[in-house]
Amino acid sequence: SSFFPKLKYIYKPCSPCKIMLQKNDFIELEFVGKTREGEIFDTNLKQEAEKIGLDIKTRPLVICLGESMILPVIDSFLIGKEGGNDYTLSLTPQESFGVRQRELVKIMPHSVFIKKDILPIQGQTYVFDTMLGKISAISGGRVTVDFNNPLAGKNVVYSLKIKKKITDIQEKAKTLVLAYFRFELPFEIKDKKIIFNVNAGFKPLIEHFKPKFLDILGLELEVIEKPVDKPVEKQVEKDEEKEDKAEKVA
Repeated sequence: SSFFPKLKYIYKPCSPCKIMLQKNDFIELEFVGKTREGEIFDTNLKQEAEKIGLDIKTRPLVICLGESMILPVIDSFLIGKEGGNDYTLSLTPQESFGVRQRELVKIMPHSVFIKKDILPIQGQTYVFDTMLGKISAISGGRVTVDFNNPLAGKNVVYSLKIKKKITDIQEKAKTLVLAYFRFELPFEIKDKKIIFNVNAGFKPLIEHFKPKFLDILGLELEVIEKPVDKPVEKQVEKDEEKEDKAEKVA
């Protein structure tokens, strides 16, 4: 008889959620961004958004790591982390939205707004040649406009929850399509290819991302352009020609 008890080794496979995340992995993410003072400025959680008067869609946020679909510093932070966990990331102004710059605070004459039929209101944000500026003060005929990011100079804290790692190839492809083109495009995945069937003119834009789909998804990209419909004007001209011939015969 043996002096040692019989040992049983029970194999427990690792949970898919505990795998270390890598570049080009797809994950479903929940996040809340707050200033260090606790003021929420961004989130994809409906209950948190309601606290600041935001009405957001509850569609899950799916991102591809390494593709700058979120703030780059968050993107880098998540690579190497375990899925299924909660994380807190504290960022300085230099790491997030930058420090405040005096040169981005401009004083503009009130007449500039009047010429464009705009009534400047203190606290309101306007678009100035693609730049967002907030009216910080109005005094006499002068308007002070602050072009700094509203979060510039502030320490921020992100609460992050990696819900799950995405493995479905269709969902991955859809995520890339929305990220690259900003709208949904019909596609089919077949024989290690992703095939887009689109209107004429879209082909050069889509083919620009051919290396991305191959590198991230391992799929060759193919674009099929739909045939262009014949202009109605030409048919009208033909009908008029037939009428002219008929009149001549008559």
